[in-house]
Amino acid sequence: MSTTTQDRWDVVDPATEQVVTTVDLASLEQTDAAIERAHAAFAAWRDVAPADRARLLRAFARVVEAHVDELAELEISNAGHTVGNARWEADQVARVLEYYAGTPERQFGRQIPVPGGVDVTFHEPVGVVGIIVPWNFPMLIASWGFAPALAAGCTVVLKPAELTPLSAVRLGELAREAGLPEGVFTVLPGRGPVVGERFVTHPLVRKVTFTGSTKVGKQVLAGCAEQVKRCTLELGGKSANVVFADADVAAAAAAAPGGVFDNAGQDCCARSRILVQNSVRDEFLERFQAAVDAFVVGDPRAETTQMGPLISAGQRARVQGYLDGVDVAFTGSAPDGPGFWVPPTVVLATSPQQPVWREEVFGPVVAVLGFEDEAEAVALA
Repeated sequence: MSTTTQDRWDVVDPATEQVVTTVDLASLEQTDAAIERAHAAFAAWRDVAPADRARLLRAFARVVEAHVDELAELEISNAGHTVGNARWEADQVARVLEYYAGTPERQFGRQIPVPGGVDVTFHEPVGVVGIIVPWNFPMLIASWGFAPALAAGCTVVLKPAELTPLSAVRLGELAREAGLPEGVFTVLPGRGPVVGERFVTHPLVRKVTFTGSTKVGKQVLAGCAEQVKRCTLELGGKSANVVFADADVAAAAAAAPGGVFDNAGQDCCARSRILVQNSVRDEFLERFQAAVDAFVVGDPRAETTQMGPLISAGQRARVQGYLDGVDVAFTGSAPDGPGFWVPPTVVLATSPQQPVWREEVFGPVVAVLGFEDEAEAVALA
């Protein structure tokens, strides 16, 4: 039974609908205190010798490597990722840390000849960086933010999504275990309008990085502009596959399920529109149906599973709403019983103005539309 309140959040396993644990959510006062601690830690962290900062990031990577299976289990529990994906994502956090561990000693400036002397440009850390992470790839997207920030000599406050805080919280603990000083990397589970918004408005946070919806991204950008605060956004997408008649149609159809149904389609890179030249459209759809029928949807802890559940009941309802009144060509399988399941679904678009074609569904739904020639394909894509 859920006990979520303003101060606490029940983390629910999307495959079972069972509460995994309950997490305390940071208040505005706790957020301010964490930001102030990060600001206080900044002076010493920026002065750590580049080689020593690199050594600490490599140590962080080694600790993550030693906990890949644990981190993967957390991601299965709080995000519903398949075990194969979750292990890969945990290992990629270590790889990202390794990559950025090479940068502290390579933050080269520039010397530009000017009349009467030389202009010298230095790269310097900006200060406290606030990182707002979505629920679709909680570990990996977090690492894309905190690894370069830490390598540059910035301190980090990170807000995971309310739905998926567990792996981020554990990464914060592992950072301390690896030897990162207190206050350098802080994870703050909390609500977007409280913690995330405070990252935007607090004057000691000098950069915000946000991954999420375009609507919220615009709000973050506008808020950062008030303080001329640096901001990095990674927002929604609606990518297209284009299959021409001279393509290997069998290979295109076989690869298409992985392109859109990985992570149950909850990916801004999901190829959720497929354009097929009309002369091979029927052949493609026939082969695509066979590939979708063979796509394994089920228990994310099973090694053979290729797709798990959606993140929540709300997301399931949102995705199902896109299927009202559309021409569903065929669907794959999905488990019965508990879990936020939607089967892989292929719809036939009748117009590029349809919401299922134009909007980011963020679920295992792909729309197929035919075209005559390259000019039409480019226009539709």
